[in-house]
Amino acid sequence: MPRDIATVEAGMKGIRFRAWHGKHYVTLAELLVRLGSFGLDLTWRVEFDEIVDPRCVEMERRSADAGMDTLTLLSLTTPLLQLIDAEARGFAGDELTVVLTEFDSSSWDVRAVDERVLSDLRHHYRGAEAL
Repeated sequence: MPRDIATVEAGMKGIRFRAWHGKHYVTLAELLVRLGSFGLDLTWRVEFDEIVDPRCVEMERRSADAGMDTLTLLSLTTPLLQLIDAEARGFAGDELTVVLTEFDSSSWDVRAVDERVLSDLRHHYRGAEAL
């Protein structure tokens, strides 16, 4: 039986970094690619506080069922899709393993069960702070 998701998420370590680096906006697609092999086999469920694009509706529709694989989510988050208040949760089977939360197009919180994921992101996104 899967553990309570809020309990699992509370136990995860995390980082926060700016969504904007100069003129470059860090998209959900970019984060999915940066997860590399860690994120490839996950099943994703995505929620939005604000629908900014028709692709958001499709992501929520697919999330309502069994979720979607990483490549499907990546295809729906093509470059230049800027989100406002969104959360993507990645599961390995029934276990929550990563949470990507975008706040008001200004920052990302990343929580993960694997510290190496956070370490890689910290290295790439300078100025990342621990949550």
